[in-house]
Amino acid sequence: MNELIWSTKSLKQLRKISESDREAIYDQSQSLKDFPNCKNVKKLNNHRHQYRLKVGNYRVFFDFDGLVKIVKIEEVKKRDENTY
Repeated sequence: MNELIWSTKSLKQLRKISESDREAIYDQSQSLKDFPNCKNVKKLNNHRHQYRLKVGNYRVFFDFDGLVKIVKIEEVKKRDENTY
């Protein structure tokens, strides 16, 4: 099982989101503890983060260190033309 670490930036972004969306993002982010065996995750190319988790209209960007089994959540953004 992986450990989840939320960056300061991602927590700040999460606080700005409505409560219902925030709860959905938090709940689905918990599935990353079983990464890579989780749904709605895509490996990214030419992006500063390795992966993204899709949660409704939001994207949770994260990096994974398989050696120490840590998923570091870096950003939470609403999907629009500037997300990627």
